[in-house]
Amino acid sequence: CYSLKYESIYIILPAKSAWMAFIYIILLAISLSFDTFAVAISCGLCLPQISFQNTIKVSLPFALVQAIMPLIGWIIGDSLEQILKDYDHWIAFSLLCFLGGRMIVTSFRKEKPLKPFNPMSLPTIMGLSVATSIDALFVGFSMALVETNLAITVISIGSVTFIAAMLGILIGKKTGPHLGKKMVMVGGIILIAIGTKILLSHILV
Repeated sequence: CYSLKYESIYIILPAKSAWMAFIYIILLAISLSFDTFAVAISCGLCLPQISFQNTIKVSLPFALVQAIMPLIGWIIGDSLEQILKDYDHWIAFSLLCFLGGRMIVTSFRKEKPLKPFNPMSLPTIMGLSVATSIDALFVGFSMALVETNLAITVISIGSVTFIAAMLGILIGKKTGPHLGKKMVMVGGIILIAIGTKILLSHILV
């Protein structure tokens, strides 16, 4: 057997059972996609008229960054783990609170804002993608210490995250029209809540 460590929990992967190992990898990918799913809902709230093609365009960066992060962690190994571990949650918290706060402020402005919150813009979607994928970086650190199929893990994490983002945007899109002008504010609150959850999950451990 070999183990895969995630947030101080060792997941035992039986070397003789490829299917069991794959199931564990999928469960890990699902757990990593929860934050992406919640943030994608806020994106859908802001884009009630988003097309299927644009939904894919928004979901792909989430999936790609989430998949690349474990690869980066695997390449770096554990040399920088302790350094980054002290600041990762603050980075995610700051990014999500900044974007969420901006959405809330925008929702209260009567005049048309000069730079409205737009999940379709590259800087915004990349900021959200990085903020929700930092945990995946530390999964990569752990993968460097164990014998695991890197390709399958990366592909699985990216695929599950893509599906989670698509579903989240769809739910937000369907919910948005019922919230009217409040949808942007609700989206901002969701981002701040996710950032706070990430911060508290680290400092309260």
